[in-house]
Amino acid sequence: MHQHGYIGRKMRLPKLEEQPAIIIAAFGSSSKAGKALDIFRKKVAANFSEHTIFWAYTSEIIRKKMGLPSLQETLAQVESQGFRKAVVQPLHIFPGTEYQQLAETCEFFPGLRVLLSETLLHRWDFVKETLAVVETEFLHPDEGLNLLALHGTPLTADPVNIVYLGLEKMVADLYPNVMAASIEGVPDHEAVLTRIKHHNLSQYHRVKIIPMMYLAGLHAEEDLMGDDNSWRTTLEEMGFAVECATVNHNSKNFFKGLALYPEINTFFMERIKRSLNLARYY
Repeated sequence: MHQHGYIGRKMRLPKLEEQPAIIIAAFGSSSKAGKALDIFRKKVAANFSEHTIFWAYTSEIIRKKMGLPSLQETLAQVESQGFRKAVVQPLHIFPGTEYQQLAETCEFFPGLRVLLSETLLHRWDFVKETLAVVETEFLHPDEGLNLLALHGTPLTADPVNIVYLGLEKMVADLYPNVMAASIEGVPDHEAVLTRIKHHNLSQYHRVKIIPMMYLAGLHAEEDLMGDDNSWRTTLEEMGFAVECATVNHNSKNFFKGLALYPEINTFFMERIKRSLNLARYY
């Protein structure tokens, strides 16, 4: 049998799929916060039942710990199953370094037309609509101070820093009792906590920390609300009563990451729909 003959071609070439594959690229989680991904998994399956859904995970540590595939592995699987188009939807909040790494990975597969969808806060209009959802958690100015907890990046040259600083400026202009701080990078959380102390904001007896991360996992459990050198312990030393946004899901309490706001997951569905429409023309 010659490899270029009729039978050889039929054996080598998989059946081509007409619909694009959808790949959800998540950081992943090894804590109980990862249960929130099940909510998204059900929602994307219900909204795109005519498409095959794949998952990929961007955290190397979590991949090794839980035996999960990388984006490169998932794209290879998609291509091997006969797909010629794929939409990759990251569950990232900001278009930072990890998003650029996803874009580079998508280019490794020239035989597969890959459209990388936008992050949650990819546009300033998206920032405003997300804040309109999250503000339902805000304490009223008569009740206390709200502190948005961003992830941040340790890289000073990362262009996404302008989004972090822009968000900080936006919430300061929009709300009299809302501040933003990052676990890493800017706006620097130590500087923001010092500003709270120096600007005599003690008229706010309560501080509510609101995670602006898709999954409020170990960062919320340790960096924000932990017992050792966390935001909570620092604020309590200043005399504040500190709480974190929580939600009850399946009779269990979770720190409320963005995955647990139904509207946020709807925004991600809209990102996928837009990319699928674009895939018709490319």
